[in-house]
Amino acid sequence: MSQLRYSKDHEYVRLEGEVGVIGISDHAQSQLGDVVFVELPKVGTQLVQGGEAAVVESVKAASEVYAPVSGEVVAVNDGLEGQPSLINEDATGKGWIFRVKLAAPAELDALMDEAAYQEFLKSEA
Repeated sequence: MSQLRYSKDHEYVRLEGEVGVIGISDHAQSQLGDVVFVELPKVGTQLVQGGEAAVVESVKAASEVYAPVSGEVVAVNDGLEGQPSLINEDATGKGWIFRVKLAAPAELDALMDEAAYQEFLKSEA
């Protein structure tokens, strides 16, 4: 059973204690194509659910990454600066983008679980 929760903008959050690990879904990275650059948020930035948090650039397009939950950025994946392709290789693992200390854990309830996200993808097709 996946512990990931998804937004309609194709971001995921994986809860690790009080910290949410944020990235883009495997579906989103496959739609983008080869990721060539990631603009990371600054540690200490306060994010609001649904607000812009980062930018992922691919050979096809640049895409905003929106915060699926509100909170403070406590870490960023520095490995993406030298190897942005980690997002393509392992979007929900090594390709995480940033970590947030959740301000309102109840916001997770508004996100989709894996099954609901898969149904959502079918409705978008």
